[in-house]
Amino acid sequence: MDITEIFGKGLTQDELVEMSPLTLAFVGDGVHTLFVRNHVIKSRVGKIGDYHTMCAKYCKAKTQAEVLDKIADSLSEKEADIVRRARNVKTHNIAKNSDSQTYKKATSFEALVGYLYVTEDYERLLQILKISIQGE
Repeated sequence: MDITEIFGKGLTQDELVEMSPLTLAFVGDGVHTLFVRNHVIKSRVGKIGDYHTMCAKYCKAKTQAEVLDKIADSLSEKEADIVRRARNVKTHNIAKNSDSQTYKKATSFEALVGYLYVTEDYERLLQILKISIQGE
């Protein structure tokens, strides 16, 4: 079985240009969460509640915003543009456990992850995902 049978082919440049930053963030949230869950289960803690607690540490808005701050200087022009577009999107969501600036940064981080995933830039994606679980 080929991976494209599971995930499909990459998007065309036209499809990417038309994609909302919030759609990229939606995809990025899933990719980041799956990466974090995979990382956490390798710890072999064993209890689902413990897994959830460990994952929440990495997937909360504050942590994602901190990761974005950490990598900001290393972003390519295109990556920085994706982050800027996502930060500036008008949203009706209200952050539950963070202020609006932190929430916007977290959304921008997720949009960047989503962008790297849909453009199939897996090498850069893995670099950023690894940074997101550092500092344990």
